[in-house]
Amino acid sequence: MQALFIGQTYIDVTFITDHMPTGDEKHVASAYAVSFGGNAVTAAFCCAKLGIVPDLIATVANDWLGRMFQDMCAKYGISIHPRKVNSSSLSFIMPKDGKRAIVRCRDDEHIHPFPHLNLNGCRALHIDGHQPDAAIHYAKQCREAGVLTSLDGGGLRSNTHELLEFIDIAIVAERLCEQMKLEPREMLDYLKSRGCRIGGVTMGERGLFWYDESGAVRIMPALPIPRQRVIDTNGAGDVFHGAYVYSYLAHPDKKWNDHFEFARAASTHKIQRLGNEAGLPSAADIDAVNREFAIIA
Repeated sequence: MQALFIGQTYIDVTFITDHMPTGDEKHVASAYAVSFGGNAVTAAFCCAKLGIVPDLIATVANDWLGRMFQDMCAKYGISIHPRKVNSSSLSFIMPKDGKRAIVRCRDDEHIHPFPHLNLNGCRALHIDGHQPDAAIHYAKQCREAGVLTSLDGGGLRSNTHELLEFIDIAIVAERLCEQMKLEPREMLDYLKSRGCRIGGVTMGERGLFWYDESGAVRIMPALPIPRQRVIDTNGAGDVFHGAYVYSYLAHPDKKWNDHFEFARAASTHKIQRLGNEAGLPSAADIDAVNREFAIIA
């Protein structure tokens, strides 16, 4: 095991439509994609696509969607350690004008305790706050073992404050700032106070507001991709997380600015494709993005 990711599994149905029907009305979408979904799950697939295949603790139901998800893991060589739920979770995603509306159908009532794994050889842990009992268990264990711990702080969870004590790299969304009634700079101060070595707030087209290894606050602007090329922003943050974890594993001696620049190019690739799987970048895709925006990057 080189890395462990822990999260909630979704099957994402993403579609583009210029009209939402009501009542007995019907309408045909102009394009659609069906893919794996979930924050840490999508990040795990991104890391695998780039060339380092992680292990994954994720929710799996004994239904046809659950079996489809296991087939997806097999395609990428991901070792799935399932945590059983009764029903698979679904997300219906409607991208439009650089934003996305989402309807979620979620089952996160775990039937069994989380699996206990041998972490020999593990060099990174990435969690998204789902499965809070598993997240805190493995964050503590990895911290004790000197394994890098990374958090996708997409929203406030029941144990977010406690969990952050064991997190090295905390990259959170503006939504968490809103939930905690903190400005982005105040959020960085809060992450520092919890002992996070690197912290940041993702702000979409306004880039990444973060502090580096020395504690210096920095802004990494988003790459200036033309708006007409932005197709689907859903999953861009998850790809960002998966890409920087991969970059750290592949090049542990590089600085975090380098890892985040790599991840920025990965998420720029993602937003130009519909659905999570189509948006997963290869190393060649990331090189192409960086060549296109060489002056900025």
